[in-house]
Amino acid sequence: MLRVEELEAALPSMTRWRVPGGHSVDWAALEADFGTALPSDFRALAEAYPVLVVDDFLMVSVPLPGAEASWVSGRREDEILQDLYEMGDTENYVPYPQPGGLIEWAASNSGDSFYWRTSPAEPDAWPVVVRGANGDWSEFPVGAVEFLAGVYGRTIDVPGMPRNFPSDHPQVLGLSDRID
Repeated sequence: MLRVEELEAALPSMTRWRVPGGHSVDWAALEADFGTALPSDFRALAEAYPVLVVDDFLMVSVPLPGAEASWVSGRREDEILQDLYEMGDTENYVPYPQPGGLIEWAASNSGDSFYWRTSPAEPDAWPVVVRGANGDWSEFPVGAVEFLAGVYGRTIDVPGMPRNFPSDHPQVLGLSDRID
């Protein structure tokens, strides 16, 4: 598993949004509500950063302290994935909580979705699956942090993405990590 610091090296504009001293997500409550543990690289990212938007294109959705239940319940993409599954448009991928089901962790503003495939059973071994807005499906044998570092470090190419993705100098916006 890649560490958050290695993602920061590939995407240095994100470091200005690092939460000093980090923040504490109630992982036990979140994972009890959700019914599964989440990968450790994603947990480390969520403890170090707020929700991140890269190049006004890709939003990495992390649970915020005090809003863990909202992160679990506010999963609109899961409904879209369920609809696609029922129509037979998921290339044999299934929605979570089915065994090996997909859990979304990021999305683009053009309709691309970034998931984990929850198989094998160990969350740190979950691969990233991308559903492009154009209906392409791709799977990568890496975790979320390694995937992002690979995309922005230009060692991972995602079929079906816009030609300008990633940009030459990606900018990152950190969304509030406070609950008002």
